[in-house]
Amino acid sequence: MRQIPYASPFAEPAGSPIRELFPYLSRPGMISLAGGYPSASLFDLPGLQEASLRAMANPGQSLQYCATEGLPALREALQALSASRGIRCGSDELIVTTGSQQAFDLLVRVLLEPGDGVYVESPTYPATLQALRLAQARIEQVPADDEGLQVERLEALLAETPPARRPKLLYTVPNFSNPGGTLLPAARREALVRLAIRYGFLIVEDDPYGALDFGTGAPRTLFEIGCELAPDDNPVIYLSSLSKTVAPALRIGWMVAPRELLRRCAIAKQTADLCTSSLAQAVAAEYLAGGRGPAAIAGMRAEYGKRMRHMVGALRDQLAGQVEFVEPAGGMFVWVRTDPAIEPRRLFEAAVDAGVLFVPGQAFFAADGDPHTMRLTYAAPDCEQISEGVARLARAFDRAGG
Repeated sequence: MRQIPYASPFAEPAGSPIRELFPYLSRPGMISLAGGYPSASLFDLPGLQEASLRAMANPGQSLQYCATEGLPALREALQALSASRGIRCGSDELIVTTGSQQAFDLLVRVLLEPGDGVYVESPTYPATLQALRLAQARIEQVPADDEGLQVERLEALLAETPPARRPKLLYTVPNFSNPGGTLLPAARREALVRLAIRYGFLIVEDDPYGALDFGTGAPRTLFEIGCELAPDDNPVIYLSSLSKTVAPALRIGWMVAPRELLRRCAIAKQTADLCTSSLAQAVAAEYLAGGRGPAAIAGMRAEYGKRMRHMVGALRDQLAGQVEFVEPAGGMFVWVRTDPAIEPRRLFEAAVDAGVLFVPGQAFFAADGDPHTMRLTYAAPDCEQISEGVARLARAFDRAGG
């Protein structure tokens, strides 16, 4: 067979470590505590059906090409949604993307040269690491603890790093992070933005889970703090998505950033998909305009909170002394540290044999990952599945430790 001359980042590319778990899902009776999916049972199906009919009533909009920046109606709706989170922007400061993952990919393409430094909280979202590796960026990890990014450690890293090697970007999920489920405190948020202003790097604030709090609420966004501290030169770029709160299949994300940066991102997006699906945008715009979103999200928060409490209760009852975790205040994930005496690969294989799937924690580190960690999700499985899944996980611990 003819040898194909691949570009160097794709000579031996690593795929998504989470998607590599998909073959296990086809096994009969497998319970997945792995994938970060919202619960299909909580989608507002009647509201989405009504929005789809309204969208299709205007085929000139919903079935035609649209501006790369997005349908005006959806951009206005997302402006209003952003404003409810303290993020005020003009229509030319917001672009609709095909999921927030595309927004990050556009930033990587527009801002980074091979070898440029990027700081990421560690552990972090694997698709972020994948995008940075393919861009040949130099990934620097900043440790996270039970309250999120350790800003004091970041400050020490910045101080000891020569200016030429300091990062262009820092990526963080301050609200109920993936995988840690952590919520960055207000004091750390302000300190982080002040560091960005002082050292001249951009913060990418990824916020897909902020609406899914369990009653505590989230502190002000980094973007809002940046507007206050540096109104003419905000260092924060805000990303969010409707995937976790409306429906993933719509693939609607958005980015709020300075006009000149967005102009360049729009040009980059034109070479990728020209524009996000006009039909999906029209359905999303109609859905947001219909006013059903807040009640649907409130229902999600209540149910996810119930499932989270069910999961952490089961973990405490059945795996006491073998796992450690912090009960999350929102989002979709529990980050678990396991008994170091248990060999991780043996535990994973025992879990698959027992019919339960989790994501091994090493997937969330750029390097030197802690093998004695795992991510569990309580969003997609219901309480009955969570009970059975944790019971199977406990059996796997017994087998792996035996």
